[in-house]
Formats: sequence, C-alpha cells, structure tokens
Amino acid sequence: MAEITILGSGAFGLALAVMSRNAGHQVTVWSKFPEELDEIRKTGESSKLPGVKIPADILLSSDKNCITDKDVVICGIPSSFVRSVAAEVAPFLSEKTVIVCTSKGLEKDSFKRMSEVLTEECPHNPVVVLTGPSHAEELSIGIPTTVAVACKDVQYAEYIQDLFTTGTLRLYVNADVTGCELGGAMKNIIALGCGISDGLGFGDNTKAAVMTRGIHEITLLGMAMGAELDTFAGLTGIGDLIVTCTSMHSRNRRAGILIGQGVSPEEAVRQVGTVEGYYCTDVAYHLAKAKGVEMPITTELYHLLYENGDVRESMRKLMGRPNRHECEHYMTLEQLNDVSRAPGDEY
Repeated sequence: MAEITILGSGAFGLALAVMSRNAGHQVTVWSKFPEELDEIRKTGESSKLPGVKIPADILLSSDKNCITDKDVVICGIPSSFVRSVAAEVAPFLSEKTVIVCTSKGLEKDSFKRMSEVLTEECPHNPVVVLTGPSHAEELSIGIPTTVAVACKDVQYAEYIQDLFTTGTLRLYVNADVTGCELGGAMKNIIALGCGISDGLGFGDNTKAAVMTRGIHEITLLGMAMGAELDTFAGLTGIGDLIVTCTSMHSRNRRAGILIGQGVSPEEAVRQVGTVEGYYCTDVAYHLAKAKGVEMPITTELYHLLYENGDVRESMRKLMGRPNRHECEHYMTLEQLNDVSRAPGDEY
C-alpha cells in the first residue's frame, strides 16, 4: 500500500483518487477550493464527476501539509495552472515522493511540456507522465482502460506501473516522454476540429480525414521535437486521439460542436468548462512556426479560435490545398535539422 495525494478535485483528479483507492492505496485529495471538497463531504459526490460515489475513506483537504511524506503525488491540475500550483506545493514535498503528471498541455510562450514545468518547480523529485485514452467517467467506475507511463528514468515508470495496475487498469511503460506528452496535448486540438466537423453536420468521412491527417501533423511536430515515430501509433498517439475525437465525454469535442453550430469560441469554452485544446492550439501554432513544421489543420483552427476566422472557409482551404502523395517519408530529427526544404515539403 502506498500513501498518495491527488492535486486537484476536478473530474480526472477524482477519478484518479477512486482508482488509487480501489487499487488498495491510502488516498488524499487536495484542492485549493474548499467549497468543492465540502460538496463531496455533504453529498458523497461531485458535480464535476456526476453519478460517481466518492468513497468516504478518501481524505479531503485544503491543507498543503497533506502532501508531505507521501509516496506519490499525482498532478491532476489543468495545464495552465500547473506551474503556479507546483510552486505552491514544492516546499511541502518530501524528496522520496514520486510526482505523477496527468496534465495534458503545453505552456504558453515557453512551449514546455508539463513534466518539464514540474521538474523546474520540483527539481528534487522524479516526474512520471501518465497519459493515454482514459475518460474520467469510465476510469472511475472500473471500465477496462489502458494508459502509458513514461519517465527519463524508467525505474520510476515501472514503479508507477506496478503500483496502479489492476484488473481494470493496465499500464504500459514508454521511455519516450516527449512523444507521450505531445500526443496527449495535441490530440485535444484535433478533437476540437472533429467537434467542429460534427457541429457543421459533416459525417464520418470528414471525421476520419481530420483524425488521420491530424495524427500526421502531431507526428511531424513530435519528431521535430525529438520524439519517436512509434509512440504516435500507440496509446498516447492514435489511442488518445480516437477516444477524444469520438466521445461526448470529451470537452474538446463538445466545445467544437458548439463552434461548428455558430457559437463563438469564447462562449463555447465558457459553456463547456476546461477545454485544453483551445489553449493548446495557440501554443502549438506558434511552436510549429518556430520549428518550421507545416500543420494545416492546427493553423486553420488557430485562425478560427483567435482570429475570428470563418469555419466553412477554413474547410474550403483545407480541401483545396495542392495535390500530393499520402505516403511521404517522416524525417528523423537529424534530417529535419540538416535538410533544407521548401515550405510545405514536409507535409
């Protein structure tokens, strides 16, 4: 049995708490919002994860001392708040504590992945990334789920694998931290695009096109960042993409549907709540430009979300791009650095 604290009382944080408790561990949920914890104490449930009973033996606290001397601290905070929360809790962490990062996104301006942010703020603790196709609504009720765990030091990923593997949750170790995190962050962008397609009334053909060319974009950027090609064919690439693009559990897809129906991006985000793809689109667009990687779907989504673009015009532009071959070779990082190409040759 391990002693675990979950940072965050949102849907995924609570799902992780239930999952950890069901795996036989002693669990505490920390939140800086006491009213969210009070709701759970009074009703045994949370409006963030409706219909799921939160076991009474899961401890609830707004005191950062509940982080001290834990074996594992799991970060379930939205990506835009990871750095500020990490800075707050860092003084309370013990050096023995393994941090597990489940936040999916990229930091604005710095382009840093969430594990990099946590490592900067908590330099004395190993950081393991846990990511993959895992809706909170299903994870919390024991629906069979598989995810990946990644760490530069594989022994810590294997430790988390052993800690959380159960009859309904299976974890695979992956040494490609960069690829795992980029896949988990970037698929939210493509899910927004799939939602917009649904909102416009398009069909399965269109969604398949957006998903397939979307994973191509994700892979190109990932390899430019030093990730491994194979990672994007796995759980944190195509696996996470499928689950996020096709399910109504996905806030990114739901926000996209509203946008496709004519709701402004800002209002769609307000109605749905945390929409990681909205924020990640901004970061990924500028990151791709900095890396010289052409990402047409991401570019059009950026224009829609941040430049008041027209949805149907974006679709016309994507469908009207110059003809090309599908099976173009992915380039290694060395080739990307060494070979001079005209704009667009890599797509």
